Amino acid sequence: MGLIITLAILFCILILPCIKVVQQYERGVVFRLGKFDSVRNPGLTLILPYINTMRKVDVRSTPIDVPKQEVITKDNVTVGVDAIVYFRVLEPAKALLETTNYVYATTNFAQAALRDITGNFELDELLSKRDEISAQIKEIVDKETDKWGIDIENVKLQNIELPNDMKRAMAKQAEAERERRAAIIAAEGEKSAAQAVADAAQLLANTSGGLQIRTLQTLEKISATPSQKTVIVLPSDMKGVADIIKK
Repeated sequence: MGLIITLAILFCILILPCIKVVQQYERGVVFRLGKFDSVRNPGLTLILPYINTMRKVDVRSTPIDVPKQEVITKDNVTVGVDAIVYFRVLEPAKALLETTNYVYATTNFAQAALRDITGNFELDELLSKRDEISAQIKEIVDKETDKWGIDIENVKLQNIELPNDMKRAMAKQAEAERERRAAIIAAEGEKSAAQAVADAAQLLANTSGGLQIRTLQTLEKISATPSQKTVIVLPSDMKGVADIIKK
């Protein structure tokens, strides 16, 4: 019984520290006496305790938020811009050896690139060319992080915060534009209606007895209301009306 206990203790002391498990989404970077040794793939792996150490690196696509940056645009408008960066570690050994904290380093470099690139655009371009600006930021950050074994998969501008006075000015401009369009539509409607009335008047004028018939129709509609009677005397050619009715 004592032997079994002794063997179990030795197993725990000597064998268990040798056994490491690397998850599917990780890679294990092994150092031997402080020097880089190898990169271990997912699964069960063995290392020499007290001689080898292993640090695990997540190789999944990872999003990081770039905090809001105060940027002065090319046309001297101060705006707040933030973004999100998606990156993936391609070379775990480089990510650990070339920088003390690859996530922090990538975030800070993305901040600098965000300020530099957005400052080269005017406000209207900044609002309308988000994809183009994001692509330029991605290119710059990706080039810099290559030496850290990191791939920048995507960069997306999220929010562009305008000053309050600029928001009010843009709201007034949008309201004025809506009023202008409404006035144009109303004027076009009145023009169409006036043209239709002019065409009808011309048609009645060119039709023999047309005006007289229209007058009689109007008088008939007026007389349909029993509460009031209206008599309109017009100098019309009644003989022409009688000829039309006979026809």
